Formats: sequence, structure tokens, C-alpha cells
Amino acid sequence: MTATAFSSLALSPAMLANLESLGYAQMTPIQAQSLPVMLKGMDLIAQAKTGSGKTAAFGIGLLAPLNPRYFGCQALVLCPARELADQVAKELRRLARSEDNIKILTLCGGVPMGPQIGSLEHGAQIIVGTPGRVQQHLAKGTLKLDGLNTLVLDEADRMLDMGFYDSIAEIIGQTPERRQTLLFSATYPAGIKQLSATFMRNPQQVKVEALHDDSQIEQRFYEIAPEERMDAVVKLLNCYRPTSCVAFCFTKQQCQEVVDHLTAKGISAAALHGDLEQRDRDQVLAMFANRSLSVLVATDVAARGLDIDALDMVINVELARDSEIHIHRVGRTGRAGEKGLAMSLVAPAEGHRAQAIENLQKSPLNWHPLSSLKHQGGAPLQPLMMTLCIGAGRKDKLRPGDILGALTGEGGIPGAQVGKIAIFDFQAYVAVERSLAVQALKRLSEGKIKGRSLRVRTL
Repeated sequence: MTATAFSSLALSPAMLANLESLGYAQMTPIQAQSLPVMLKGMDLIAQAKTGSGKTAAFGIGLLAPLNPRYFGCQALVLCPARELADQVAKELRRLARSEDNIKILTLCGGVPMGPQIGSLEHGAQIIVGTPGRVQQHLAKGTLKLDGLNTLVLDEADRMLDMGFYDSIAEIIGQTPERRQTLLFSATYPAGIKQLSATFMRNPQQVKVEALHDDSQIEQRFYEIAPEERMDAVVKLLNCYRPTSCVAFCFTKQQCQEVVDHLTAKGISAAALHGDLEQRDRDQVLAMFANRSLSVLVATDVAARGLDIDALDMVINVELARDSEIHIHRVGRTGRAGEKGLAMSLVAPAEGHRAQAIENLQKSPLNWHPLSSLKHQGGAPLQPLMMTLCIGAGRKDKLRPGDILGALTGEGGIPGAQVGKIAIFDFQAYVAVERSLAVQALKRLSEGKIKGRSLRVRTL
């Protein structure tokens, strides 16, 4: 039995069988280092990036001591953003399949409190939420944490970046002294040291090397003059023509400038930053995930928790101020065995940031002149798919099958030309191949979905 087999851990036979059915054969490095500590009930600080298997690590850890017969909150996971909370809850539901009757509830802002209060009255053993909304429920008395065994702070560095320190401290103040605290973070800033010193008992520390495999991700650095920055982004896109690309900026203002510049050149782009209303954020993310948006221009904070499979390229419109954040940005591409490209634009004043990345990677950076980028010709970068927005959602009992049926039923468009379907509380998005968008819109607008005529528009 190898040290990285899940069967080397003291897990229930049901959990081991479930892990096997989920295709978890061997533990990832973060799981192998952190699970033995967690299963002993000790506090833990784990430094690991997104995509390292950390959600499954703390998921297995928090499920082990749960009592399925007690319907109070026994585990609380705090996340920086709603997308990440949804993703974590989804993974926990898969891991909890082997247990009878485990209820998992997400509590995030941007949606009404009422339905959440109703769900809390029925009880849930695991709560996954954002600090602001969890705080609101504690203040209202609709959430009680006196039976809590395990507290998980996921992507703690981002929560601190977003100004949640006081909220987290107040939430922890309402949990039992004898809880287990698990803190996961990609970087290790001063705020994390302060959190752990104040709220953790003799935490064990594990760190997984976050450097990327060069064979998976090719990094290129381009020296530019500050005034060339916007045009350099266009040159990169015209040369490499990625299907999906995330361009990282520092500020909301820089995001907007890049989007305006790209849109003016006929390139499909949209911004993702902290000031977006939840509804607009859902729409941008749905369009990017379903391939009807080519370039997502995002700040680091807004991009946290993005779960995009097969991202062709990352562009650092400006180098990150922290070399660990650079590694994090770059790690968004080249996942799941696919090759990825990471392009960084560096103005002379950012030379010291490039030096810090070189020191961290312990290898020279791969520099290229901007003049080496050749325009590949063809039309401006436009996505393969187009999104239709339907004016009904989960609250109207709309399901993906209803939309697919309405599009592909008798005389409809072929199912193979329909892309991802995303359903939110009050709207739904469906991607169709661009050449069929007009036909699909006509069909949904003139026909009925689930027996009803609904408002449909293209985005």
C-alpha cells in the first residue's frame, strides 16, 4: 500500500468506495501532506494554489467527524466569492455521497435572504458561504454555530485582500473554543500570520511547491513602453488567436480601458471586477464558460474561484506586484493535461517585479521582442458560440433539459450545435453556434419552453 493511496488513511469503507467511484486513485501532494494532520483533529495552515486538490483535502477532513443524525451546523467553510462557494459546495456534495442524509447549504450575498432562512430552518450539517452573508445570518440569529467542529478558511489571502479580516474575526468569535480550524491560502501574507496567531491552536504547516511544469505552460515576457501596453494586448491576441483568454489587470479602471480598446478593434471582450452587480457577473462568467466571449479582462480578486476548463492563454497586462500571485495567475492555463500559454507585458518600471519572478522560479525568464508577434490575418477575434438569455430560471422550475428540448425538438437545431446551459435563479443562458443563433432565437421566441412563452434575447 503506497503512502499516497487514500486507503492508507483511517477513512470509512463507504468513503473509500466513493473516492474510488469518483476516480480519486492517488492523493495529490497537498492531500497527502494535509489529510493525516486533519484526521488527527489538529489545526492546519496549508499553502496551496487552486487546482491542487485542496477542496477534496479539506472536504474529506471535515466529513470524517460529522454526525449525520445531528442537523445543526457542524462544519463551516468561508470563501471569498460566490462562484468559489458554489464550486466548493458541488465538490463537497460529491464527496458526501457515501454518507446518508448530509445536507450542504450555500449562504452567499447577491441573492435574497428569505429562501436561505427557510433552508436553515430545515437544518444543514455543512454551510459554505461568504463572510458578509454568514455574518448577516449570525446577527439575525438564523444561523447558530454552537455545534461547530470544523472551520475552514478557503483562499484566506483573498478574503483578507477583500477586506474581510474583521468579518472573519467576528464569525470566529461565535464558534466554540474547541473547534478545528483549517486555513488554506495560495500566499502567506502578514494578515494570515495574524489570523493564525489569534485564532488557531498550535497549527501544523504544510506547503506544496506552486511552480508550474514548463512542459505544460509556456511563459513569454515582452518588454514594452508604457504607452504600448494596450496595442501590445491586441498584438498578442492577433498573433496567437486563443479561443479563450484571461487578461489580468490591477484595477477596475485598467480593466475597462482594456475592454474598450479591444472592443474598438472588433475583439470580443468583457470585464470582470468587484463593482459588477451579481447578475452582470453571472452573465459575463456564463458567456466566458460557454465560449461565447473570447477575452475575459479581470482583476485578481474578481478572478478568484473561476473554474474554467481548457483556458488557452493568460495575459498579464501588467505584472503582478507579488511573484506568488504571478504564479497563481499563470496556473490558470495549461490544466488537465492541456498545453497553455502565459504572456506578460513588462514596462521598464516593473523590472524589479520580473526579477522577483525569476528568483522565485529559479530560472531565467523567456524574453521575446514585441516585433516577433506576427498578425495571423483573418477577421477580428470572435467566439465560435453566441449566448441566448432566457427570462426565467431555477425559481421558475426551469431545467437544462427544458431548454435543450425546446431548441432541438421536431425540426429544431442539432443537439451537437448547442453548447453549455447555465441556469441561475431568475434567468438562464444557453450557447449555440454563431451561425445558428438567429434560427435558435426565432425558435425559442416563437415557441414555448415548458408550455410557456418566455422572453429571449441574444447577448
